[in-house]
Amino acid sequence: MRAGSGALAGFLAADAISLAGTRLSQIAVPWLVLTTTGSATRTGLVAFAGLLPLVLAQALCGPWIDRTGARRVAIGFDVASGIAVAAVPIAYAAGWLHFPVLVALVAVTGALRGPSEAARHAMVPSLVRYVGLPTERVTGLVGTTDRLSALVGAAVGGGLVAVLGPATALLVDAGSFLACAAVLAVATRRVGGVRPEPQGSSYLAELRGGWDVLRRDPVLLAMMVMVAVTNLLDQGYSSVMLPVWADDVGGGPAAIGLLGACMGGAALVGSVLATWRAERLPRFRTYLVGYLLAGAPRWIVLAVGAPLWLVALVHVVAGFGAGFINPVLGAVQFERIPEDAMGRVSALSLAASWSLMPLGGLLAGLAVTGTGLSAGLMLFGVAYLVTTMAPLLSPAWRTIDERPQAVVVAASAKASTAARS
Repeated sequence: MRAGSGALAGFLAADAISLAGTRLSQIAVPWLVLTTTGSATRTGLVAFAGLLPLVLAQALCGPWIDRTGARRVAIGFDVASGIAVAAVPIAYAAGWLHFPVLVALVAVTGALRGPSEAARHAMVPSLVRYVGLPTERVTGLVGTTDRLSALVGAAVGGGLVAVLGPATALLVDAGSFLACAAVLAVATRRVGGVRPEPQGSSYLAELRGGWDVLRRDPVLLAMMVMVAVTNLLDQGYSSVMLPVWADDVGGGPAAIGLLGACMGGAALVGSVLATWRAERLPRFRTYLVGYLLAGAPRWIVLAVGAPLWLVALVHVVAGFGAGFINPVLGAVQFERIPEDAMGRVSALSLAASWSLMPLGGLLAGLAVTGTGLSAGLMLFGVAYLVTTMAPLLSPAWRTIDERPQAVVVAASAKASTAARS
């Protein structure tokens, strides 16, 4: 067995637990708001309240991650997130969960999730070095784990919400954060990170340095903008449009869980294949085909009122295409960011990618209220298609096939493995 495989397996397990719990909350929280208020606009407001603090916390936490260590930040904030999520069902049971209280609790949870997710993201290069695998292989495994968590979290989450109710189901989400912290603490205790040499610089200067790395690389900058827009559209889809569609067709949270399971299961298969072929895939072409399958079709099939079996089939195809995207984008990012600035740059990149998401629920709620569900879905679907195919017009995007640091990263990983033998 390859040295360090236990650490990688533990990291992937912790990531899967946390992400599965997040998928559950993405069903439970919107459904709780929709069933208690009957308002698509309020559902969007709650999504906004959770995402805005998350984005701000991610944008500001990068230098702290580099100074403190990504592992410590990830574990500490996972524990705090579990406590914050548990407060929602406790307040509901006590009769205190009025709408302003729910908004406040969701905001606190988002602020805690931001540093936790950024810190786990920043741990990946250390794992690459410790395990001695190519970057694309590790990012492929991380992507596969994400897809697996989407499958389990959506399928089980939809069932739990239907059986237990959305508030009680959030106790499971709280437990997932605590379990993630425990697994991460045990499995990665020997994984070290690169610490930057003391520069005597201010926190603000370090934040600015992270932004300088991003803006000097046109590939990273273009990728960040594209992901920011697609995340906005996906957030509107999952937090508002999909629950409203499920309420209209009568499928409820079980239908949401079914579609999530279909897309997550197919994405898992696609991600496994992408990981297996990672080093041979033409990155730019893989990106285009993946987004053509994963994007607009799932919006359109809901908009035209297709039967559930056809909607589920389209989500299977969409999931398969989506499985090929993360290994490509993740490898490009980790190859181009200096590891001693990984916390700052990756946190800023994540925050920027998530920055428009607070508007996703709001815009989707306004679109559904103002134009109707079908027209809103078509509008968002067309926007998704235009955004994801825009790189066809950009020469900078075509350079992602060059793999500028792949050889260096792989060589460093092999040297690290030899040193531990």
